Amino acid sequence: MTALIRVDNQPGRERPLVIACLAVLVALCWACLVFRALRIATLDPALLTGGTVPGATLSSVPPPYRAPQLMLVLAMWGAMLSAITLPAATPVILLFAHINRLAQTVRFPNIATFFFVLGYLAAWSGFGALATLAQWALHDAGTLDTGMAIVNPSACGLTLVAAGIYQWTPAKHLCLQHCRAPLSFVVTSWRPGLAGALRMGITHGLHCIGCCWLLMLLLFAAGVTNLGALLALAGLVLVEKLLPGGPVVACISGLVLVAWGTLLLFP
Repeated sequence: MTALIRVDNQPGRERPLVIACLAVLVALCWACLVFRALRIATLDPALLTGGTVPGATLSSVPPPYRAPQLMLVLAMWGAMLSAITLPAATPVILLFAHINRLAQTVRFPNIATFFFVLGYLAAWSGFGALATLAQWALHDAGTLDTGMAIVNPSACGLTLVAAGIYQWTPAKHLCLQHCRAPLSFVVTSWRPGLAGALRMGITHGLHCIGCCWLLMLLLFAAGVTNLGALLALAGLVLVEKLLPGGPVVACISGLVLVAWGTLLLFP
């Protein structure tokens, strides 16, 4: 890190390229999600539930997922998680790109930034894989509706209460503080080279998962094709991580989630 002492004669040179690439990636993810939601909304309910005879209802047991469908669900979770979390991770990505250019740890700094983002997305992809397995089990058990939301109100209520309580825990706020202090993370966790960039991206991604994992599970309650829920989650994550009152907003949202979940548990 001693190379960082030298004067930066071209401040912010990497920002336009990094922001443009991230914007394109996030836009593509949202486009895929909108397309998927609209496609599901226009499908015949009988096709969604596997009904092949007249009189098939939404309560029909759906056919089990096959390999192509599982890959589609995995890709959908990847797109959702990227669309929700990447905008909030932009400051740390920009900071890494800037410091990496100054440190000159690799010949092509932009490649190191790509590896950092790749590591960040790899961490969330692991979470997405676990969510896909959970959705597979719920789907085959017939507990999801056509919007891929849990049909049992009590289960939805418990999910909301658990997410709300987690918003107040020390683990949540420790991970949130990590995400809100990108300079501290980059300086204390610096690793040179492409492997170091990948490792740093994974580390930051794990902290972000620790901050938001229960919020992401709310998609099972709202429905993974619910665009309104996706936008609300993306907005909450942005506010928590980027605005000065983020920790306070996290606590307030926790109270709202607990109250909402309690209403579902005790209507």
